[in-house]
Amino acid sequence: MASKALEYAERRMQQKWYDLVTAEQQGATVQVLERLYTAYMLAVEQYNRCVEEDQRETQAQPISVPVQQKKAS
Repeated sequence: MASKALEYAERRMQQKWYDLVTAEQQGATVQVLERLYTAYMLAVEQYNRCVEEDQRETQAQPISVPVQQKKAS
């Protein structure tokens, strides 16, 4: 589940960056650029939280190790 949230957060962060760059290229006002930058930074923070959560879930999963059974004599 966390990986879906991570994927969504990554796409959202990328979209916010694209919006910011596009607005700058189109000559948006400083106020608009600041608002878009703030939105981008919030998306980055959300992405970072999702990465941390995903790492915690991955570390919490037990590693299965195959056990060889001894043959009866």
